Parts: sequence; C-alpha cells; structure tokens
Amino acid sequence: MLGMTLLLLRILVSAFLAILFLQSGIDKIIDRQGNLQWLSGHFAKSPLAGFVPLLFTILTIIEVAAGALSGIGFLALLFMHNSTIAFYGAIVSSVAILCLFFGQRMAKEYAGAAILVPYFLVTLVAIYLLAH
Repeated sequence: MLGMTLLLLRILVSAFLAILFLQSGIDKIIDRQGNLQWLSGHFAKSPLAGFVPLLFTILTIIEVAAGALSGIGFLALLFMHNSTIAFYGAIVSSVAILCLFFGQRMAKEYAGAAILVPYFLVTLVAIYLLAH
C-alpha cells in the first residue's frame, strides 16, 4: 500500500507542477506584450528595470521547460512508474520559483514574494518524493 501511495503522490505533484508552469509559460508566450508591459511597470523602480525583456524571455523558457518536464514526467509515472523526468521537472520548477522570488524581492513586492513560499515548498517536497 505504501508503494501505491508514494506513486500517487508522485503523479499528483507532477501533474500540479505541469499545470502550474505550462499555463504560466504558455500565457507568457501568447500574451508576451501584455506581460512585458505589466512587468516593465512592476520593475520600473528596481535594479532590474533595464533587464525586463531579457529576464522575461529567460523566465518563459524556464517555466515552459519546468512544465514540459513535469508533464512528460507525469506521463512516465502514470504509464511506466518511472520518476526520472518528473524529478528533473521538479528541479527546474524550483529554479523557476526562485527566479520569481528573486524578482519580487528586487521589486520590493514582499507580499508577492511571500505568496511564492508555499509553491517553493511544494517543489522541495516534489524533489524529495521523486528522488526516492
């Protein structure tokens, strides 16, 4: 029973990360101009102001990679009970959250940074679950 519970937790956490980052990354691609406009205003008074387009592109790539790896990992877990790809998806997901957290702190948006903490904890739990 414990083995099935662990498999279920792995599948669920991988699905969560796939949904989270595929939606976010795809939204950044579809509405690039709208997101860039909002972020430019959000970071206007921060040291990152001049780097918003570059950092936005990097973050989009990281988020799509996290979502894709988690999604493929979800399927690998579901059909083959193999957690390797999902594990890497969780690692890239944690990097994405750290990037977002760094940005919020640099923008002095402390409430926004605090909201990211539970997501980061989920990625850490995912890494632990998927590594064992």
